[in-house]
Amino acid sequence: MHMDYAARLGRLREAGGLESGAVDAIILVPGANLKYFTGLDFHLSERPTLAVLTRDGLSLVLPYLEMPKLTQRPDLEARAFSWTDTDGYQGAFAEALDALGLHGARLGVDGMTMRVTEWLALQALDSSLTVTGIERDLIALRAIKGDDEIAAIRRAVEISEGALDRLLGEVAVGMTEAQIAARLTQHMIDLGAETVAFESLIQTGANSSNPHGGTTERALQADEFLLIDWGAKFGGYCADLTRTFCIGQPTDDMQVMFDTVLAANEAGKAAAAPGIPMRAVDQAARAVIETAGYGQYFTHRTGHGLGMDGHEPIPQIAGNVDDPLLPGMVFTVEPGIYIPGLGGVRIEDDVLITETGAEVLTSYPRRLRL
Repeated sequence: MHMDYAARLGRLREAGGLESGAVDAIILVPGANLKYFTGLDFHLSERPTLAVLTRDGLSLVLPYLEMPKLTQRPDLEARAFSWTDTDGYQGAFAEALDALGLHGARLGVDGMTMRVTEWLALQALDSSLTVTGIERDLIALRAIKGDDEIAAIRRAVEISEGALDRLLGEVAVGMTEAQIAARLTQHMIDLGAETVAFESLIQTGANSSNPHGGTTERALQADEFLLIDWGAKFGGYCADLTRTFCIGQPTDDMQVMFDTVLAANEAGKAAAAPGIPMRAVDQAARAVIETAGYGQYFTHRTGHGLGMDGHEPIPQIAGNVDDPLLPGMVFTVEPGIYIPGLGGVRIEDDVLITETGAEVLTSYPRRLRL
């Protein structure tokens, strides 16, 4: 997948405040933002790594053992300040501050990713440094997906749906949540996922009433909910889907819950369009659930952004967000009803905003009974 990193760094200079003079440098640490803007993939670990973008170009402060990743990217024209485990990183940090003229500088940082570790190391060298959080500016750039990014998400969705299809041919009463999750993950890898977008979440029976619960050793029983929240990652981009099933005969209450969530899911997707406030999607889905009398059991936002991270903060499909949906944004629509002691239903699809409307990228059947 070809990405124009020079263009991305140019947009970062402008959006992050370098061009206007609001900051003197932008500093990124390992994570999705660093990979998005440079293509460099480092682990956030005990070995600090900094990407420093100034008006003069890109520099990397990095462990010497990571230098091969940088030498393979001459297109970045990045200056390196490397350090070894023997010497430690303080000397490389100091060298970078001196060489780049950043003493007393105003630094734009990703406040959601930069650790206290990196900040204390910089402050120890120059207590006059100041920081400002530019994380929303970074994610706003990432929120508008290009054609290659959308193609990667489409492929991640295809892999995810193919894996679920294989899984449902195997799942049976008596299997534990953990066993089901392990099989689903393996199917995604077998079908070409580079990894999973997140640990597959399998919740059965009453466990499914906790929207942020975990996968356990509980065994699936007949005539109860089986909630599956999963997604593959392909080309660095994530899919995120949820389907809820019942093996056997659901009760009337279970069927009504399911039908209500399905109607809310459809209403939310139908409300999505370019220029529409993000809250309108949440309100459309939520209105269905509230009208049916389940409002108190829908306890989270309707959706979130989707891309290199499984959860991205823009767009935010929540009732208090007036920002408009824009072409190129990808997000989830995932209303749910969660009743303690009975269980929960969530149906989640991935949606792309186009120039003329919205495209649902996920197509796996939305049915309760297996």
